[in-house]
Amino acid sequence: MRVKILFLSSLFLFFFVSSSLHAKKFTYQQISEMPRSIEKDYYIWRYLSQSTTTAAQAKKIIFQASRLNQKLRTAYKSRTGRKLDIELPKLKVSGDENKNWRKRSKAHKIFRHGLALMQQRKPRQASVYFRDAYKNYEKQYDKDKSLFWLYLSTKDDNYVKELRESCHPNIYTLMAADTINARYPKTITKSVWKSRIWGFDVEDPIEWAKIKKKMYSGADLDELADDHKSQETIGIYTYLKAKACNYTESYFPMPYRDAMKHMSPQRQALIYAIARQESRFVPASVSRSFALGMMQFMPFLVKHVAKEKGEKIDLDDMFNPYKAIEYADFHLDYLTSYLYHPLFIAYAYNAGIGFTRRHITKKTNFRRGPYEPYMSMEKMKNHEAREYGKKVLANYVIYLNKLGVTTRIFPLLETLATPSKTDKFRK
Repeated sequence: MRVKILFLSSLFLFFFVSSSLHAKKFTYQQISEMPRSIEKDYYIWRYLSQSTTTAAQAKKIIFQASRLNQKLRTAYKSRTGRKLDIELPKLKVSGDENKNWRKRSKAHKIFRHGLALMQQRKPRQASVYFRDAYKNYEKQYDKDKSLFWLYLSTKDDNYVKELRESCHPNIYTLMAADTINARYPKTITKSVWKSRIWGFDVEDPIEWAKIKKKMYSGADLDELADDHKSQETIGIYTYLKAKACNYTESYFPMPYRDAMKHMSPQRQALIYAIARQESRFVPASVSRSFALGMMQFMPFLVKHVAKEKGEKIDLDDMFNPYKAIEYADFHLDYLTSYLYHPLFIAYAYNAGIGFTRRHITKKTNFRRGPYEPYMSMEKMKNHEAREYGKKVLANYVIYLNKLGVTTRIFPLLETLATPSKTDKFRK
């Protein structure tokens, strides 16, 4: 009986892998010729995961990685039978970068102290900390956050006026605009006539790695952007244009309209909002943890969705923006069967539906009360999910308006304390 169970388990595993993945094969030479980058690291991981790669080849190729993440360590151990114990050269951090990091870390700590005082119903004392955080923050988004909480703690309308002067479209500037029923900050949606760049493969991560190398090597960013100005490469173009102006202008491209014509405006806005935050619409994006493509799908999720759809797929297929949109739409069908609010959907897309359920069902979160729902949005311990949710929500509101659905952020925030309008988990 035990032998039969083991046989059936092995058969199921074989069926799962063979029915969902149609994996490419890579040679040592192919990987070696790639420039050192996160994108190359991904292909080193693919190479280590091949059954044809020898232990000797694995021990040699690993030294070509730029960073070592858990996936690389696990694949290396599986291929060689040994734990990876090498140290790669560490990235050099300039004195200014280190100083800025320390200053921002200090500002975060001060800001959190202000939040704690707000929870203790001590807004006057809290305002002192929010003002100090504002002085220490350098990024406009962080400054806007401090200004909004200064307004909440003091009720001084001058902070709303100051927020209105910000060029950055985020939940704080949107809420400031709603406070005085004003227009939202200006955003740019470029219309480009040229369909594609001849000789450039937008689905090749190594091509994107080469652009990033130029970007960080002192190239003129406006010129580099113009070299990639086309409908197909609009994500790369707007990414470079935003960086060239130090993010004083906010680009909200709307590519691949033909892939979304069957979707509701709400679903289109959600996909655009997530894609802008995940990859800035760069089709061949690869994260340090090997999230892939415009919609940044993790490999395990690619395999799961492929299995559910009954498709054979290679992980590199996620670099096709149309396939990325298709898979994201499928995954969002699942998430939206439990979560109805764009903020909660964003949490789940980033950190998982289990994490989201645990966070929103805590009795202290997203309930009616002083400084809600803002306090629940700020005190989430998962920093990445916390900021991700706020940014996707702002993107969602902006894209809905661009899609012709007049939308303000306050009504969306007000529903967060009404479970019947936001999720299936709370009563």
